Amino acid sequence: MSINSNQFPGPRRDILYYLKQHGPATVADLSSHLQMTGEAVRQHLLQLTQDKYIQRQPERTPAAGAGRPSLNYSLTVEGEQLFPKSYDRLTVELIDTIIAQLGEDTLKQVLSSMTESRVQQWEFRLRELCLNERVAALKDIYMENDSFIEVEQNGEEILLIERNCPFANVAMKRPALCSVTVNVLTRLLGLRVVRKETFQNGDGRCVFSILSNQSIDTESYSFLLEK
Repeated sequence: MSINSNQFPGPRRDILYYLKQHGPATVADLSSHLQMTGEAVRQHLLQLTQDKYIQRQPERTPAAGAGRPSLNYSLTVEGEQLFPKSYDRLTVELIDTIIAQLGEDTLKQVLSSMTESRVQQWEFRLRELCLNERVAALKDIYMENDSFIEVEQNGEEILLIERNCPFANVAMKRPALCSVTVNVLTRLLGLRVVRKETFQNGDGRCVFSILSNQSIDTESYSFLLEK
């Protein structure tokens, strides 16, 4: 396990490791383990709590006259994400298993369902908007995972440029996953969309070309895998 030492000074890193290994702990537990005063430990716990890496809750409800319950500190979901995970490898294995056991048509159905889910989730945010406004709204949606995403106008095409693909580790190995984004953009904009540049080809970015002069009938449109 490894946590960025530049982001977390020694004591905070040690607290995170301790909570990961031993589970919820009190200030007294951590003070004893770190050989630090309780007040010093509390300062580090306060910062980790404010950063949402740990949380605190009462250990138990005290009996009458027993005083306040002691507080336990534990990792939050954000704190758990600081430790190495194998989600990418698991996703690649899942895609390969679907193909091996059920065939490529089944994978296509799964990706189509993912597309439909995103369309239903986002389409209300694009209603009553003109094309440029819809593209801007989609940029805002994708910026939640890629703060470097850009939009450029190039004649009759609009370019949506992705520089920080959140699924890059999987997409580099199984590019079929990228078909979801192409199909989502096509469905939501009602225009043909193609990838002109890709991470897979070593371009260092994905460029989605939105062809404003090539309308798509979204009612009859069917999910397509990229060639």
